[in-house]
Amino acid sequence: MSFSDLKKQSKLGSLTSKLVKEVEKMNTASGGDDRLWKPEVDKSGNGYAVVRFLPAPDKEDIPWVKMYSHAFQGPGGWYMENSLTTLGSKDPVSEHNSRLWNSGVDSDKEIARKQKRKLSYYANIYVVKDPANPSNEGGVFLYKFGKKIFDKIQEAMQPEFEDETPVNPFDFWQGADFKIKIKKVAGFWNYDSSEFAAPAPLLDDDEALEAVWKKEYSLQELVATDKFKSYDDLKTRLDYVLGAKRSTPVVIEEEDTSRGELEELSVSRTPTRTPVAAGAGTGDQDEDDALSYFQKLAEE
Repeated sequence: MSFSDLKKQSKLGSLTSKLVKEVEKMNTASGGDDRLWKPEVDKSGNGYAVVRFLPAPDKEDIPWVKMYSHAFQGPGGWYMENSLTTLGSKDPVSEHNSRLWNSGVDSDKEIARKQKRKLSYYANIYVVKDPANPSNEGGVFLYKFGKKIFDKIQEAMQPEFEDETPVNPFDFWQGADFKIKIKKVAGFWNYDSSEFAAPAPLLDDDEALEAVWKKEYSLQELVATDKFKSYDDLKTRLDYVLGAKRSTPVVIEEEDTSRGELEELSVSRTPTRTPVAAGAGTGDQDEDDALSYFQKLAEE
């Protein structure tokens, strides 16, 4: 694109419109990944959908994977990275948080809390009902959810009372639809009212069920070592974000994940395995990537 074309786009406002669309795409339920599904809420913060958790995909044994991540802001910008503790390996943020916690200083402990790991789970789902986006119904997606929903899955498989029958929510024939009910409580998405329906086959036709099963996405691929940056790259990014002067970070919050997800900050886990990782994320490189990204948009 020539400079004159760039100026023409500026007058027409087309470049701004394109950038706005890209931002909207980043903020959509899938975050730009068509594989991911996420419920939507209305203006009052309420949301409803019905999904069915699916069995493990072909050649995999477990129908979910868990992922630890960090998202906080320091003097040098945002730190938004998956944690190597997902792989059972040492992670620079966990080590840093452990030092803060073990210092015994209340202000250090508060910083550590705000930099704690966030626990997420991924599973394949079949969308039974999605009033906000009916076109999703009948589709197979990846679903990212927190500990609250995972606790409900565990409660279904291991009920607390003897008069309750265990249910495998991931079973095609004897599983149960999951009714997602979202309310906004104290600014967070709350899933307390979500529940499983009575057990029933997802579909009556085994051939149709097999077709659904074959559409599932690999879960192990999400937590493969090459999806994580190396310890050294994460440490470089962390040092850049924290800067020379430490300050209280700002944390991205979306859902109520407070129960059971506080990292055991006083314990420093140092497994021996170090994963092969994706590219580095230093501040200068991030700035270059951002400039390249906007330049690409301008040229399209």
